[in-house]
Amino acid sequence: MQDQHGGWKLTLHAPCYGPVMQYAESRTLRQELYYSYATRASEFGKAEWDNTPLIRKLLQLRAEEARMLGFKSFADLSLEPKMAESPQAVLAFLKDLAVRARPYAEQDWTELETFARESLGMDKLEPWDVTYVSEKLRNQRYAFSDLEVKQYFPEDQVLQGLFRVIQQLYGLTVTRADAPTWHADVHFYNLRDHSGALVGEFYLDLYARNGKRGGAWMDDAITRRRRGNSIQTPVAYLTCNFSAPVGGKPATFTHDEVITLFHEFGHGLHHLLTQIEDLPVSGINGVEWDAVELPSQFMENFCWEWEVLEGMTRHVDTGKPLPRPLFDRMLAARHFQSGMQTVRQIEFSLFDMQLHTGFPQEDNPLQLLERIRDEVAVLRPPVWHRFPNSFAHIFAGGYAAGYYSYKWAEVLSSDAYSLFEENGVLDARTGARFRQEILAVGGSRPALDSFVAFRGRKPNIDALLRHSGMGK
Repeated sequence: MQDQHGGWKLTLHAPCYGPVMQYAESRTLRQELYYSYATRASEFGKAEWDNTPLIRKLLQLRAEEARMLGFKSFADLSLEPKMAESPQAVLAFLKDLAVRARPYAEQDWTELETFARESLGMDKLEPWDVTYVSEKLRNQRYAFSDLEVKQYFPEDQVLQGLFRVIQQLYGLTVTRADAPTWHADVHFYNLRDHSGALVGEFYLDLYARNGKRGGAWMDDAITRRRRGNSIQTPVAYLTCNFSAPVGGKPATFTHDEVITLFHEFGHGLHHLLTQIEDLPVSGINGVEWDAVELPSQFMENFCWEWEVLEGMTRHVDTGKPLPRPLFDRMLAARHFQSGMQTVRQIEFSLFDMQLHTGFPQEDNPLQLLERIRDEVAVLRPPVWHRFPNSFAHIFAGGYAAGYYSYKWAEVLSSDAYSLFEENGVLDARTGARFRQEILAVGGSRPALDSFVAFRGRKPNIDALLRHSGMGK
């Protein structure tokens, strides 16, 4: 953001931090920003901002809560209402995935180090170089950049494409509507079926702005339920933090941001398309935590289909659609560094689960994290990196002993999407079945039963590995 002196102030918020680490030519600037980001809320800053004592207190209170309720650990308590049977089952799942992914991660890291040395003259690849060098390597290998692709995804065209997918899969129409909003950039929409009947409504708040919480999420404003002789229509909030329009041009999104939008809309559909009228299990309510990401991650797959992207792109200057050769290069780059990305998520998941499974309270969580990195990581951050201090998912976001659910749900979503691959990615009959067996039932039955009702069998990991470029 521009400051009062006419210069520019760089913040640690994702819309600023990410592009700086990806594109800034100054290695010193990247290092300075990386250090500030990596040491947030730690002993390296103001004492009153240090989360270390809070982490210890939270772990102590969670362990105490579990004992009071008769559980061996907080992880056992956390998993009681989830799909996963036990902490041991989760750890076995994660370690099996790590064994499969690590060879690909090691190959990714070797390629990155070689490129940095031979093409950029870097004798040692530092952590603050990784995102920057990765962008250079991807650009050289696949001859495109995020900035180039971004020009083909203006906001209005993206939304039209998203709403077209919803119409083709579920026979639903999305239209703008009038309602009071909390900011001029927020818009309100109706969701109607083929007869014109109102199914649900949602607010869409896409842009980052001062004072707005970072990240992207869906939240429920009103949940479907029976009230006397009528049914309460569900309403959702869909919130992102994309760059706002500048220079009189429409907002444009990176392909990753398009994926984020589809992801959050998947959560929204889970909330809006429920047919359950009992509030505790209506929409996303009552859905096992490790299955709640299934509809959102499922929606991400459509962002990689040509028949979807072809109609949702338009160059912001020329008006031309995304060229097929550029899409083919994007598709080839889809699995770029997927091995490194996978083991990174496994690292976070193992840390979370082991931290809440009998971890001695007198021990330092950083030591546990280092032991896990010895087992699965290929990229080691500096010793002063304080990742736990800003791991908000498990200390402030409700994912305690549940971070594994992202990968767990990816197994479900990839396997579910594979049925669309078999029948046609926009097949209306398969869409109707997904709506009926997954989206409509909410938490009224176990998620595994819903998956089996849709897929005809229990889930397996093969589709996830294939979608990640790590399987046949």
